[in-house]
Parts: sequence; C-alpha cells; structure tokens
Amino acid sequence: MRMLVRLVLGLLVLKAVVAGPRFSRQVDLDSYDSANYDVDLDNLNSENQDIYDYDDGLTIDDPQIEIGTLAPPDYNYPVPEASLEEQEQEEEEEEEEMPLKPQLIPQGSGGSGVLMGPDTQKEEGLLPTTPETPQEGAGTVEGSVGSGLTPDTGEPDEPDEPVIDRKGMPTCLLCTCLGGSVYCDDLKLDSVPPLPKDTTHFYARYNRITKINKSDFAFLNKLKRIDLTANEITSVDDRAFMALPELEELVIRENHISQLPALPETMTLIDASHNNIGTKGIHNEAFKDMTSLLYLYLTDNHVDYIPVPLPDSLRSLHLQRNNIQMMHEDTFCNLKDFNYIRNALEDIRLDGNPINLSRTPQAYICLPRIPIGDLI
Repeated sequence: MRMLVRLVLGLLVLKAVVAGPRFSRQVDLDSYDSANYDVDLDNLNSENQDIYDYDDGLTIDDPQIEIGTLAPPDYNYPVPEASLEEQEQEEEEEEEEMPLKPQLIPQGSGGSGVLMGPDTQKEEGLLPTTPETPQEGAGTVEGSVGSGLTPDTGEPDEPDEPVIDRKGMPTCLLCTCLGGSVYCDDLKLDSVPPLPKDTTHFYARYNRITKINKSDFAFLNKLKRIDLTANEITSVDDRAFMALPELEELVIRENHISQLPALPETMTLIDASHNNIGTKGIHNEAFKDMTSLLYLYLTDNHVDYIPVPLPDSLRSLHLQRNNIQMMHEDTFCNLKDFNYIRNALEDIRLDGNPINLSRTPQAYICLPRIPIGDLI
C-alpha cells in the first residue's frame, strides 16, 4: 500500500513537470526517448479508479469549472418584421429629421441662381455670393433698383448729402439755441435765419451767407454779439445794425466786404479783418462817438490811413498789412495840451505797412508804448 501511494505521487509530480513549459522546451532540444519513461497507465487507472478520478489536462490544484457559469451562446433570434404602415411612418420620420441640403435653381427657372435652404449660409465655398447693402424699406431681391449698386460696376453709390429745407425749418431746430445764444455754425446757410426775439448772442460762422439785409436783425433789442466769421458776404446794408440798441460786438472777419457799415455808439469790439475795405470803405469819424470802444481790428485790408479820431477808451488798434504810408503828429496825441497822456492805448500794430515810424516821433509822446512797425 505504501508503495502504491509513492508511485501515485511520483506519477503526479512527473505529470506536473511534463505540463510545464520548461520541460517541453527541453524535450524539443534534447529529443529524449519517450520509451524510457513509458508507464503502464492503464493498470494504474484500473487499480486506483475508486481512489482518484481525474481528467487529462487537469491537476489537483486546478479549479473545477461549473457549467452553469458559462455564457450562453449568442443566438440571432428572428425579429418579426414591422407592418407596412409602420415602415412608411418610420421613413417619413427619417425624412423629416434629415437636414435640407442647398439646391441650385437654374437661371431660366425664374430664380436668380442663388442657393436655397436653411443651411445655405453655413455652407461655404459652394457658390460666390455678392454682398448686398441693406436699405431701409427695401427687399433683398438682387439686381433691384433700390439695392444701392450700379448696374455696370456693381459698386455701391456714394451717399448724397441730405437735402434740408432750411427756409421752412424753425431756427431752433436747424440751429442750437441755449438760453439767449443761437449757434448756426457750419450749416451751409446762404442767409441769416429768423432769430428769436430774446436772442442775445448770434453765431453763424463758416456758412455761405452772401448779404446782410436790414431786416435780418430787426426788432432784436437784446442782441449783444454778432459773429459772421468766414462767410461769403460781399455787401451789408448800411443801416443793418443801427437799430440794435444793445449791440456791443461785431465780428465780420474773413469775408469780402468793401464797406464797413454804420454801427451804434454802444460798440466795444469791431473786428473786420481779412476783407476788402479800402480808402473809402470807412465813414468819416466813424468811431468818434463810440465812448466804450476797446478793440478795433482792421488787419489785412486796403486801408491807407489811420481812421481818426479814435475814442480815449480804445486799448488795442490793429492795422497790420494795410497800405498806411504816413501819420500825423496829432493822430494819437493833443499837440495843444502837452500834459495829455493816453494811458489806455497800449497796443498799436502797424507792421506790414509802408510807413516809417521814426519820421513822426512827436506822435507818440502821449502813449505809454511806441507802436509796433518799421522805424527805418
């Protein structure tokens, strides 16, 4: 019995060695003779069948596999075919879910050869498209008159300037009214618009006004300042400003006037520079009674004399670049009263005139400063 147990254990060890990969490789290399290791397995199995029962390929340590745990085979069971109505319904649902693809309408079918469909804008590179300029109240039909494109070049037209009926428009809609000030600068005006009666300051610079009429400033009893710089004024009615009892400042520079109009005695500033005022363009003793006049600017004109007499209130006199050739000794001073001193007149500009100031030294003895100009 002990001998039999040893034999069975030896057989199991031998079988485990044979099943190992190392033994199989060694057998292939050395090619041992299998007859030397032949064992009568049949007798051994018959004698010990009631003791041990095992299958080929299994050892004692190998786990037994339960049949119930095996995965069932993958059978393809037949699926019942759907009815004809259900198939049609599924096909309709698939057609609804499919996105519409762009279609090309031929030119002769009444279309314009553009891509149609909701995904047309997302598709790039299918057909070149021409950008359209959207216009208010116009459709999107290509080639229409209101598309803003010229039929020949296809380029957008330059927008024209809006035409404004300035004659019928209220002044405070056309201009800007702030309190008593009215601003009408750079509006392409060709005449003075009707002004509110409470206007105190009027500005109409950089326009196209050509003439000042007597009625333009009628009944404006509160008007204090008028600024008409850089217009195209060629003539001014001589009495256009005389009916303004509160007028103090008139700026009419950079125009084309040749005659300075009559002005009320209330003036404090007169600027008529850069015009065409000549020898006869200023009234005789035009500034004598203006006892509040402070600034008189007649630069860049054709004046050939200093418009005397000048009021004692005058502080600044600008006559640059005119045609003044001489000056009298009593132009600024009083030769009969050597104690007379004219302290207010501190700014006299005569540069750019063909006059030699050194020839009339007595004309400046009453002034706090010598005029600016050529001394040679």
